[in-house]
Amino acid sequence: MAGRWAHRENQRGIIAQAVAPEARSARRGPLLRAVACYTFVSLRQCADANVAAGLHGQGATMTSRRPFGYLRLCAMVGLLAAAASAAADSSRTLDRIRADGAIHLGYRAGAAPFSFRERDGRIRGYSAELCNRIATAIQKQLGLPALKVEWTPLAAADRIDAVAKGKVDIECGTTTTSLSRYEKVDFSLPIFVDGGSILTRSDAKLTRLADFSGKRIAVIPGTTTESALKRELVAIGAKAELVPVADGVVGLALLTAGKVDGYAGDRIVLVSARADSSDPAKLALLDADFSFEPYALVVRRDDPDFRLAVNRALVEIYRSGDIDDIFYRWLGAMGRPGPLLHSMFYLNTLPE
Repeated sequence: MAGRWAHRENQRGIIAQAVAPEARSARRGPLLRAVACYTFVSLRQCADANVAAGLHGQGATMTSRRPFGYLRLCAMVGLLAAAASAAADSSRTLDRIRADGAIHLGYRAGAAPFSFRERDGRIRGYSAELCNRIATAIQKQLGLPALKVEWTPLAAADRIDAVAKGKVDIECGTTTTSLSRYEKVDFSLPIFVDGGSILTRSDAKLTRLADFSGKRIAVIPGTTTESALKRELVAIGAKAELVPVADGVVGLALLTAGKVDGYAGDRIVLVSARADSSDPAKLALLDADFSFEPYALVVRRDDPDFRLAVNRALVEIYRSGDIDDIFYRWLGAMGRPGPLLHSMFYLNTLPE
């Protein structure tokens, strides 16, 4: 049978195969006939052609009373083909990096000490260093002699879309993992754990969230901090006015000028902003956090191979202990890592 098929295929050629697949379907098994139909004609035509051919052979019988058996089989083959296609495309970010010799990273300009631009133009910070280490690991994985790292500044409002639309390969900042964001993008393993708080003036004597009832609080819109703050204010019955600001620089400026009573953000970012202010003693933080903020690097949601490469690099940083040096380099001035952060690093030291 195989010899006759090879001889016939050579005689008739590829064009003849495409024109009349139904004429040869009877010589093939059910699955091969379905593949031929899926390749050349529509599912409806596939069922009709199989009915017309009679299709007796290899233990399978198809009559005009059961045209949809092969229709279902054709559909199954189509789904398998689609799955195979998706699997083939799953590493397209790595393929593009290999072809271009470059990786595109995004950073938050106003998110020191996690990501910021130095005066000399270099992008530095805790998250930025992790991304640079990941880029080095990917270069080694792909066997590239060199890999160019291209940085793109992002704002809080456009960072998720920048990854989803392929503008950057990784967003390296202070982005909190959330279920709603999973609808557009994917995330690496956690890189930090923080909580939401409010920076206020020391002389204002505002020590609890409830004290802000009737007050004005600056916050960056569209952030998990904003949604958590709204939720907690409703829960405690405090009616505060939320003032939208573009970034932390604007929020801190409004606070020091007395135009708002507080600036809400992630605690570690607020601690850094207070330390960098002209007079840190004039600023204070709430004692308790009002939210839980697990940071992660943002990647595309439809590229599991790239996400795996990112996570492998992070796990190696955690396992080797290099994360200690990175932490103390950028965050050490703010204190030792707490038990929650220690647990996060430990729990994400995954086995190979």
